[in-house]
Formats: sequence, structure tokens, C-alpha cells
Amino acid sequence: MSDDARREQWERAGEWPLTIAALVFLLAYAWPILDPQLSSTWVTVTEVLSWVAWTMFAVDYLVRLRLAHHRLAFVRANLLDLAVVVLPLLRPLRLLRLVTLLGVLNRKAGGSLRGKVSVYVGGAAVMVLFVASLAILDAERGHPDATITRFGDALWWTATTATTVGYGDLYPVTTEGRLVAAALMLAGIALIGVITATFASWLIDRVQEIEDTARTASEHDVQQLAAQIAHLQETVEELRGRG
Repeated sequence: MSDDARREQWERAGEWPLTIAALVFLLAYAWPILDPQLSSTWVTVTEVLSWVAWTMFAVDYLVRLRLAHHRLAFVRANLLDLAVVVLPLLRPLRLLRLVTLLGVLNRKAGGSLRGKVSVYVGGAAVMVLFVASLAILDAERGHPDATITRFGDALWWTATTATTVGYGDLYPVTTEGRLVAAALMLAGIALIGVITATFASWLIDRVQEIEDTARTASEHDVQQLAAQIAHLQETVEELRGRG
């Protein structure tokens, strides 16, 4: 078996384990934030689970890199996977491990391009809103001037920021919170753009289908009219012959 075939087999086998690892990481990340009174023992457990998930991502990337026929090309084609492994060593960027969930959603979305885009964008939107809410709450809570101190506030701020509404009633005051806000703004603009483009593509396809149906019906009517005219001409010729 070639290295490429072995790599594809490894990727198929690792889809669900990595998905489970990403979900475990999400739980381990969210639990201490949603429950600030969590005991130190469980906080330690969540930290261990986070590092176990990261280890799984790192092993998966290294194995696929080892099996790649052209390793430099593999690195260039999988920069996001590399970021998932390298960047989350920094605390503010560790949520990039959840990108694995989007990859699996994209592979399981079906054969049509629009189906993949719809599932991918829907999953990305939900995850971005939830994860950004956790991140901003983690960054802001505890600061004396913070306006975002509860998860409900974080969700409201995330929704208004991602949709570029920005009421201004809630806002980040810490450096890490502002970094989260900047990333969320970019993600919100990108998601809105993709959603708009997907809807426009769907609308154009519907209009094209209606036009094709109308064109087919018109061609059929013209053919019937031509046949009737030909029949009338034959009738007229027959009547002239008899006269």
C-alpha cells in the first residue's frame, strides 16, 4: 500500500476520534468558565483533558506528515491543521483546536457544494458564537471595569458584534477581550459574506430553473403552432386542388 493510500486510510479512521477529542476539549474549556466555583480538582481534570486533546491533534498531524509523499506540499496545503497544533500552545489561541469539528462537518455534509457550504457555515456560525462567548467571558470576568460578567451578557455581546450591529451597551475592556472582539468581527463579516453569497447562488439557480422551464414551454408551444400551421396549409392546398 502506498503512503498516500495509508494517509487517506489514517484520515478516515481518525475523523471521529478527533471529533470526540474536540468535543471533550470544548467541554473542558467551557466548564470552568461557566462554573467559576469549580473545585481545583476538577479544574486540574479539565486541564489534563485539554492537553490530551491537543496531543491527539499533534499525533494526527505528525502521522499524516510522515505518510505524505511531498511533505512540503502537505504543509502548505494543511496550514490550518498546523495552526491547530502549534498556535494553541498560547492560551488565547487554544480554541483553534475546535477547527477539527468544522473539518468533519465539511466532510460529512454530502456531495453537493451548496450542501457542504450550508452545513459548514451553519456549524461555524454556531461554534463561533458559543466559543467567542466563552472566550470573552473568560477574558473579561474579574476585571474591575468589566461590563461582561455573565454568560448571558457574553452571548448578547457576541451576537451583536458578529452581526456588526454593536449596540455599545457591552464592550470589552481587557487586551485579550479586545483581541477576541477583533477576531469575532472578522469572523462575523466572513460568515455574513458566505451566507449572502450562498443565498444569492440559490436564488440565481431558482430563477434559472424558472427561465429554463418557461423556455422549454415556449419552444413546445412554438412547435405545436408550427405543426398546426403546416396542417392548415395542407388543408388549404387540398381545397384548392378540389376547386
